[in-house]
Amino acid sequence: MRTLATALLLPVLLSLAAHLVPVPVFAADAAQLAASQADSAAAPYQKNRAIPADTGSHIASEAPNDANTPIVVSDDTGHEVRLQQPARRVIALYGAFNELLLALGAGDVLAARTVADAAVPGLEHLPAIGTHMRPNAELVVRQSPDLVIQLAGRNEVLLQTENLRALGLDVLVFEMNSFEQMFAVLQKLGRLTGRESEASALVTAWRERLAALETRYADMEPVSVFYEVRYPNLLGAGRGGIVNDMIRRAGGRNVIADEKKLVRFNEEALLASDPDVYIMQRGPMNPEPQPLEQRQHYKSLRAIREGRVLVVDEERFARPGPRAVDAAEELGRFLHSRAAP
Repeated sequence: MRTLATALLLPVLLSLAAHLVPVPVFAADAAQLAASQADSAAAPYQKNRAIPADTGSHIASEAPNDANTPIVVSDDTGHEVRLQQPARRVIALYGAFNELLLALGAGDVLAARTVADAAVPGLEHLPAIGTHMRPNAELVVRQSPDLVIQLAGRNEVLLQTENLRALGLDVLVFEMNSFEQMFAVLQKLGRLTGRESEASALVTAWRERLAALETRYADMEPVSVFYEVRYPNLLGAGRGGIVNDMIRRAGGRNVIADEKKLVRFNEEALLASDPDVYIMQRGPMNPEPQPLEQRQHYKSLRAIREGRVLVVDEERFARPGPRAVDAAEELGRFLHSRAAP
């Protein structure tokens, strides 16, 4: 009977092996991947697995009152995740989530990073699992995450999210287009990782700083602002993202009235709006922007004539993370630098 079973199963196994296709791996992370493969062979995927007591890993400072009560969190698409204990292995597919988790003191739960986050302090040692838009599903699964977190956005992101869920992973998708949305996400991350008190403390402190910022400039005339996201093919920050919230809280007024996050803004409209201040970000979306003084058709702008141009770090000003509060305060000082002390 054993010989007969073997004869029947052998063609099936050979057929399955012939259809296995290797997934491409990032060359820069080849060494990490090799180590990851060795680890995954010893520890197959298991959601919400416990960390051995002798690893020295940080144990969540706050757990649910009843150990038998699951942690239930819904994301911004209505999808619900239920964990039996605080997440011990998390993969965030957008850098701001990593920064928020680090601010919570939850860096020890981060299991991997995207290629773009290699330079973030505290993440450089983690294995890379692809990009924000195109995570490598095989590499993600290999890290045995309890939870994957993704930023809402393009349809491609939603497709990747569904692919990961189809593999049995818990994936939550959040929007962070304002400070209040960022605070709501932070509180959910605190609950998911057993750090609710830390999250509440951070939210309280950041809200107080932003309230003080708004109060400081409440009686001043708003300063008109244009925020350049990309040049050439001019792209500006509309009113649907955290940049607009930052401008508003810092006592400014976005000259773009469109409710979208990113807006194609023709140069005729820019010249007509003639902002008091021109902000130009430098970063992944605008790596080498041409200096404004070299743009002949911009010379008539009031901001150029009066020297009110601010070049900012994209990851500080456009990323909804802990540094965004610092950026808002910095922006307020620049916008109102001419105001009497």
